[in-house]
Amino acid sequence: MDPMYSAAAMLLGGLVLLTVGADWLVRGAASLAKRLNVREIVIGLTVVAFGTSMPEMVVSIFASAEGRNDIVFGNVLGSNLFNTLLILGVAGLIRPLAVQHNTTWKEIPFSILATLVLFLLVNGPLLGGPAGPELLSRSEALVLLVLFAMFLSYTWSIARQEPSAPEELEVKVFSMSWSLIFLAAGLGGLIGGGKLCVDGAVGLAKQFGLSEKFIGCTIVAAGTSLPELATSVVAAIRRRSDIAIGNVVGSNVFNILCILGVSATIRPAPYNPLFNVDFAILAAGSLLLFGAMFSGGRHRLDRWEAALLLAGYGGYTAWLLAKG
Repeated sequence: MDPMYSAAAMLLGGLVLLTVGADWLVRGAASLAKRLNVREIVIGLTVVAFGTSMPEMVVSIFASAEGRNDIVFGNVLGSNLFNTLLILGVAGLIRPLAVQHNTTWKEIPFSILATLVLFLLVNGPLLGGPAGPELLSRSEALVLLVLFAMFLSYTWSIARQEPSAPEELEVKVFSMSWSLIFLAAGLGGLIGGGKLCVDGAVGLAKQFGLSEKFIGCTIVAAGTSLPELATSVVAAIRRRSDIAIGNVVGSNVFNILCILGVSATIRPAPYNPLFNVDFAILAAGSLLLFGAMFSGGRHRLDRWEAALLLAGYGGYTAWLLAKG
C-alpha cells in the first residue's frame, strides 16, 4: 500500500478506535458506578466528563513516550480551541445556552487560569529549576497535577451539595461481568487507537511535508474531540445547557492540567514557541466566552455570540492552513 494511504488509514482507524473505546469505557464505568450505588451526579461530573477526554489523554501519552512533543501540545491546545470555539459555537447556534452562576464565576475562570499557568510555565523558569524556559519539566508538571487535584476537590464538593441527580442523565446498567468487559474493551480500544493515531499522524506529516504541530492542532485535535462534540450537541438539543457547556469547560481543564501533567511526568516536554499564537487565540476565545455571560442575555451564550466563536475557529483554521 502507498505510504500516504497507509498513514491515512492508520490515523482514521485510530480515531475510530479512540471514539468507540471512549464510549465503551464510559458505558462500563457508569454502569459499574451505578451498580455500586454511586450517585448519578458524581458519574456525570467525573466518569462521563473525563471519559470524553480519554482519547486526548491516550494520544498525548503515546506521543510523549515517543518524544513527539509538537503532537502533545498541538493535541491539547488544538482540542481546547476546537472545544471552545467550534463545539460551543455549534451548540450555541442550535439553542442559546443558559449557564449557572458557578460555571460563570468558578469553572470558566478556572479554565482560563489553567491556560495562563501553562503559558507561564512553558515560557519561563518559574520554579527556578534547571529546565529553564521552553520546557515543561516534571516539577512544573507537578504544579499542573496539584491544580487538577484542586479542581477534582471542587467537583466533588459540588457533587456532595447537589440535592438530586439530573433526571436526564441516562445510565444503562449492565451485569457486573458486562460492565467489566466494557471497561476492558474500552481501555484496549483507547490504547490501540492512540498508538495508531500517533503513528498515522507522524506518517502523514512526513508524506505531505507538514509539521507535526499542524497535524496535532487540526486532524488529531478534531478527531480526539469528537466525543465532546457529540455530547454537547445532544445536550443542546435536549435543552441541557449545563451539560453542553460544563462538558467543554471540564474537558479543557482536564486536557491542560491532567493530560499535560501526566505527559510531562512521563517525559519532560520541550515546548515550541510557535504555540504561543495558539495560546493567544485560546485565551481570546475563553475570554470571549466569559464576556458572553454578561452581554445580551445574562449568564447565557446567545446565538450571535456562538456565531462569533465559530467565526474565530474558521479564522484560526485558515491561519493554520496558510502556515502549513
